[in-house]
Amino acid sequence: MRQRAIYPGTFDPVTYGHIDLIKRAQEIFSEVIVAVAHNPHKKPLFDVQERVGMLEKVTASLKNVTVSHFNGLVVDFARQQKAKVLIRGLRMISDFEYEFQMALTNRKLAADIETIFLMPQESYSYLSSKLLKEAGSFGADLSAFVPDFVEKALQKKLRRSR
Repeated sequence: MRQRAIYPGTFDPVTYGHIDLIKRAQEIFSEVIVAVAHNPHKKPLFDVQERVGMLEKVTASLKNVTVSHFNGLVVDFARQQKAKVLIRGLRMISDFEYEFQMALTNRKLAADIETIFLMPQESYSYLSSKLLKEAGSFGADLSAFVPDFVEKALQKKLRRSR
C-alpha cells in the first residue's frame, strides 16, 4: 500500500541532492509533501516563502509532490496532513547519529509515524546547503550543485549580505 509521506527540511537553498531525494520518494509513495521548516534555531538566508517558491519550481513537473511549510514539531505537521511516514536523507555516515536520534525522538513523540531514510545518488552525497552558501560567498560556481535560478538567487542574496 502506497502512502503519503512528508520530506521535511530547511532547504536553504534546495540542492540537487534534495531534488534527487524528492524524486526517489515520489517513486515510492503515493504522495510526497515537501515541508519547509520554520526553525527558530537556524538563521536561513532565504525566508520561508522564497524556499517554498524554489521548491515549487523544481517540483512542478512531479505529479504527486506538493510543497508546504510548517511551524513546530514535524510529527504534529505529519498528523495534520494524515501522513504516516517521514523521509530523511542520509548523505554520509556523519549524518546517521543525528538522524537516528531525531528518528527515535519522533518515534517516542508519535509512535504511529515511521521515519524512512533515503540516500541520494553518490554524486550528491557530499552536498550541503551550508557548504554551498559558504562557497558561494567566495564567488564559487555553484551550477553543478543547484539549479540555475537557485544559483542566481543565492548569489544575489550573498552579494546583499556582504
